[in-house]
Amino acid sequence: MSFLKRLLTALFNATLAPLLALLLIFEEWGWEPLSRWLAKLARLPVFAQLERLIVRFPPYVALVAFLVPMLLLLPVKLLALYWISRGHAVLGLAVVLAAKMLGTAGVARLFTLTQPALMRLAWFASLYRRWMPWKDALIAQVKNSAAWRSVAAMVQAMRRWISL
Repeated sequence: MSFLKRLLTALFNATLAPLLALLLIFEEWGWEPLSRWLAKLARLPVFAQLERLIVRFPPYVALVAFLVPMLLLLPVKLLALYWISRGHAVLGLAVVLAAKMLGTAGVARLFTLTQPALMRLAWFASLYRRWMPWKDALIAQVKNSAAWRSVAAMVQAMRRWISL
C-alpha cells in the first residue's frame, strides 16, 4: 500500500469516520419516519400525481431527481454557516437542523420512489451493494464503542427517571 493511501486511510479512520458515522446514524434514525411523513403528503392529489410521475422515471432521470434536493439545500446550509460566522449561532444552527431534517425526508422519500430505476444502473447497483455493508459496519462499530454505550445507558436512565 502506498504511503499516501496509508496516510489518507489513517486520517479518515481517525478524524472523519466518527463524524461520518454520527451523520449516518442521524440519517438512519430519521430515514424511515421522515419518509413515512412525506408519504402522507402523497394523499393529496398533486403530490400523488407527482409521485406517480417520479416512479416512472427512466434511470438517469431518476438519478437527477434523487440528487437535486441535496444540491438545492447546499446554498441554504451555506447561508446558515454564514449566519453562524456573523454571530447568529442559534439561527444558523436552527436553519442547518431544519435543512437536514427536510433534506433527509426528501432524499428518503425520493430514494424509495426512484430505487427500482436507480438499481437498473449497473454502476449504481454495484456502489449501493458495497455502500450498505460498509455503512452498516461503521454504524455498528460506533454503537459498540464504550462512549456510545455509556451515552445510551445515561439516556435509558433518564427515560426511566422521567417515566416515574
